[in-house]
Amino acid sequence: MSRRNAHYLARALTIAVLLSLPMWIGNSYYINIASQILIWAVLALALNLLVGYAGLTSLGHASLFAIGGYAAAMVLAAGHGHVLAVLVALIVTLLASAVFAVLALRATGIGFLMITLAIGQILWGIAYRWASLTNGDNGISVSSRPAPFGLSLAAAPAFYYATLLVFLLAVASMAVFVRSPFGASLVGTRDQARRMTALGYNVWLIRFLTILFSGFWSGVAGLLFIYYNQFISPQVVALTTSAEALLMVISGGSGTLLGPIFGAAIVVVMKNVVSAYIERWNLVLGIIFILIISFMPEGLVPGSVRLWRAGWQALRGKGAVTARATGAPEASR
Repeated sequence: MSRRNAHYLARALTIAVLLSLPMWIGNSYYINIASQILIWAVLALALNLLVGYAGLTSLGHASLFAIGGYAAAMVLAAGHGHVLAVLVALIVTLLASAVFAVLALRATGIGFLMITLAIGQILWGIAYRWASLTNGDNGISVSSRPAPFGLSLAAAPAFYYATLLVFLLAVASMAVFVRSPFGASLVGTRDQARRMTALGYNVWLIRFLTILFSGFWSGVAGLLFIYYNQFISPQVVALTTSAEALLMVISGGSGTLLGPIFGAAIVVVMKNVVSAYIERWNLVLGIIFILIISFMPEGLVPGSVRLWRAGWQALRGKGAVTARATGAPEASR
């Protein structure tokens, strides 16, 4: 089997497993955990566009994530419908992403990180202190979930499938994005920004549009979050949320599409499943991250692929040596 066919088969099997997951899990609690993984994976993938492909590390992406959720919650609390809430949330998130980009792109490297951190802290302060708008610590509750085409999303399996559809659309759009000529130019701005400028590329505009695209999917993740929890509070805008999203990207493998998904799965499972059995689950999560960074500095997914290839090459080399020693013909490649 060729490598391309193997990739197609792996993707088909993965989609089949995701589609059948509610059937063989059965328990609504674990179906909800799967929905959470998909929601956080969308946010991690959006952040990965900046961290992995643009070389811009952000510690304020939770603000874009929360803006989508807050905007939808406010529209719904005012008595309007879900369609208007979704549209307003996405438009407001895009506008906020544009402001975010204009402010943050005044610097790169540590400067970019510090500006995004400052923006995130400012928005956290607004969410916490402007009680007349955000209801402060009490947060905003959402009474119902949407029912697209008359299909209720109240049950755990129904909401999981809706989240899965959005997740697959996010992965597909980001795969097209990073493999397009624009994605190649984005990687060029990460590796050789001055050379890209010399070649006539507008580095600032490329990064600006990338932040808009990343912000859009962050807002989508925020919408999924508000409909999943049916509640949002300043906790969502806190630095902890941005840090967790960044850990998902780094631990799974930045600059890949699978890495942030696996990173999101690790964090969500540790927070919601392992924490029920281990009181010091934060310590265990920290140890896992230290081990990943120590032995797989490129991330869990690229590191696993590297180790698999090294092991496979070692086995093939050992087999070739054994074949020569016994006089048997070496297997054709």
